[in-house]
Amino acid sequence: MKLKYFTTLVFMISILKIAAQSGYSLELNLKTIPTEEITKNETGIGFSFYSNLDSKNKITNSISYKNSSLNFNLDNYYSADNKTNYNRIENNLEFKHQFNNKIALDLELKTIAGFESSLGFSDVGFFGGAGIHYSYSEKSSIYLGAKRTTLFGKAEVLPAIALNSKLNAKTDLTVGFPYSKIQYSNNERNIFSLTNAFEGEYYQLDQAKTISSNLSASRMSFSQMTTALEYERNVDSNWFMSFQAGYQFNKKYTLTDNRGTTKFNFDANDGYLFNIGIKYKP
Repeated sequence: MKLKYFTTLVFMISILKIAAQSGYSLELNLKTIPTEEITKNETGIGFSFYSNLDSKNKITNSISYKNSSLNFNLDNYYSADNKTNYNRIENNLEFKHQFNNKIALDLELKTIAGFESSLGFSDVGFFGGAGIHYSYSEKSSIYLGAKRTTLFGKAEVLPAIALNSKLNAKTDLTVGFPYSKIQYSNNERNIFSLTNAFEGEYYQLDQAKTISSNLSASRMSFSQMTTALEYERNVDSNWFMSFQAGYQFNKKYTLTDNRGTTKFNFDANDGYLFNIGIKYKP
């Protein structure tokens, strides 16, 4: 019982501080990712709270929950009684300090719990990192950093880089790793985006899965590269709708040990994704 109270407290600190924030947003997403043999469905909800502490310091704190389920179209996998539902809770704390009009420091701390049905200390991991923004012109900047992340389905430290440029009054461009984006807005109510992102996550299994007499796995791991086209519509002053369609490459669904070593490969095919989202922002 004490474990549940403590874990809940870690993830709900941001909500307790809502009165001190200068703004917030709420977002709901429904996503389906069909392939020839496996269909992955995701439902996610997220809250974000942000505050400009002063002219040089900004803090953002968000908490999100996502449920992922797998539907198998074939029965030739390692076990017929494989559980197919996974839960993810993420708390993300970001701090930005502006040293001057050219240089800014970004710090990030993520607390992530990925689990099947029972949440415990072993399901919780700590991630994040640091980076520097340098504005070398009025319309262009570069970001360089390093983060501990799960982009390839296991915990590892990776570099992060982004070149940002405002091409004109309606178009913004970001090129880098793990995220690239070109965004165009023809008016204040419509935003069109083309994105490319490396994505990954893992979930701790309630019990180790026996694959063969001398082989077992303790985690379910996902990773892929996603290219997608998104349209966001400002329905009114507070409500936003978004529609996303894209394709996922180099998709990997695997069972691994705690070090991320593959024990069983589901041989997931590359495939399409479709997402619909709704956001409320005062």
